[in-house]
Amino acid sequence: MNYFELDTPALLVDQEILLENIRSMQAYADSNSVKLRPHTKTHKMPYVAKLQKEAGASGITVAKTGEAEVMAARGMNNIFIANQVVGKPKLERVRKLAESINVSFGVDSPVQIRQIEEVFSGAQKPAQVLVEIEVGEKRSGVIEESGFRELLEVIRNSEHVRFLGVFSHDGHTYKAENAEQCLELFEEASARTLRFAETARDEGMEPETVSIGSTPPFLLGFDIPKGITEIRPGTYVFMDASQSNVLGHYDRCAATVLTTVISKPTRERVITDVGAKGITAQTRTAGITATKGLGKIKEFDDVFVDGVFDEHAIIYNEGFSRQVEIGDKVRIIPNHICPVCNLHERAWLVSGDEAVDEMLVEARGKLS
Repeated sequence: MNYFELDTPALLVDQEILLENIRSMQAYADSNSVKLRPHTKTHKMPYVAKLQKEAGASGITVAKTGEAEVMAARGMNNIFIANQVVGKPKLERVRKLAESINVSFGVDSPVQIRQIEEVFSGAQKPAQVLVEIEVGEKRSGVIEESGFRELLEVIRNSEHVRFLGVFSHDGHTYKAENAEQCLELFEEASARTLRFAETARDEGMEPETVSIGSTPPFLLGFDIPKGITEIRPGTYVFMDASQSNVLGHYDRCAATVLTTVISKPTRERVITDVGAKGITAQTRTAGITATKGLGKIKEFDDVFVDGVFDEHAIIYNEGFSRQVEIGDKVRIIPNHICPVCNLHERAWLVSGDEAVDEMLVEARGKLS
């Protein structure tokens, strides 16, 4: 079926671009002698996770326990939850997962270790944890070395918790002003991660894994410092308007949202049938990932979504309006693909003009 026959809004994924994105990131990891553990919060689709694994990924990363459960049910057996798992209900779910797959997750506080120790008491195997290091994003993660040493001591004295290593996320590289500053931030974040890994060695706790993750530095092909063992990019697999701005072109955007022109109330105003509930209202306001508008119209140069209501995209562009009629369909490249995937029940895999397969977003809405 020609994808233009699909009802709209519809999430489309270009098969050839998708496969090339998967191949190129795997090749990049291989050339740097590190493992690739892609972050599947971008797509939330076991279909795509399997493609990544078949291409050479060592395992996958997820953001939430619910995502891990979905991926495990679909055959993924090596999963890292790159988040702090807090509270007895979630920890019991992780313990159940650990009975059948290799699952690990993040910690950054002794409080979490005490909870884990209680829940995993009597389990078949200990909980496997990586300590998150805060490297500049100003989110979660250990900040002070003294706190890190204290946390390691608590882990060391825990019967049911096993230390696997450290991980970090240099998300602040998104706001770098240029590639040179992105490299500087990336190198600083990597060095900080490696420094904490060395501290663990000083404490007699060898980190098997030293994991970093954020798409822009890898898109720019930066050399990965010696001692890093794993990378966790996510957005690279589909790309979006913000990540494309890192490269300066949209050629690697696999995902678009097909939408229908439903109204042309003025000479310059065009309305389509997808709004915040299908493409979000997200923007990036600074740095190399800064976006223009709320999404780019793929088929037209310099045409962007100017605003959204829940179910309407608003485009003010007289030249664009002259070229489209009510009923025509166009594709929007979202600014941030990760939350967009979470809004759709399925994506259509397309090759050329043909929709060749349907991919269910099975981890959609798994927020816990």
